[in-house]
Amino acid sequence: MGGSPPPPPSIIYSPAPPPPAPPTPVPTQSLQTQVALNEVSGAQQRLNMELGAQLDRTNAEFFAGQDVRRFQAQSSEERQNIAARGTEERAGTVASGEQYRKGLETFGEQERLTTETRGQEQRLTDLQSEMFRRYKENRDCEQSQQQYRA
Repeated sequence: MGGSPPPPPSIIYSPAPPPPAPPTPVPTQSLQTQVALNEVSGAQQRLNMELGAQLDRTNAEFFAGQDVRRFQAQSSEERQNIAARGTEERAGTVASGEQYRKGLETFGEQERLTTETRGQEQRLTDLQSEMFRRYKENRDCEQSQQQYRA
């Protein structure tokens, strides 16, 4: 392993850069060119504004129609809801009226039964009182007769 050292690397130089391009003269805008550009820009701006206003009117008409249709649909739906609610309330009122009437009938039947039972009990109580009164009179009479004999 011995030997001579490797040769030094060779450097290759690139050719010299080209010289810079000479400046190109640019003509300046004249007053006439500036005025013409301003006129064209103003005309374009006016056209844009007119088109925007026309689009705004078209959109307003379209969306106003949509709003009217939406409000009409909402109103129609609300009327249907109110009608359905009224029908349900009337049905509920009729049902509760029938239920009330049935309740009254039941209450009336119960009241009649209660009155009938109360009357029977009262008659029985009166009968018992009358029987007791007669018993006492009879007993008193017998006692007085016994005392009279005695």
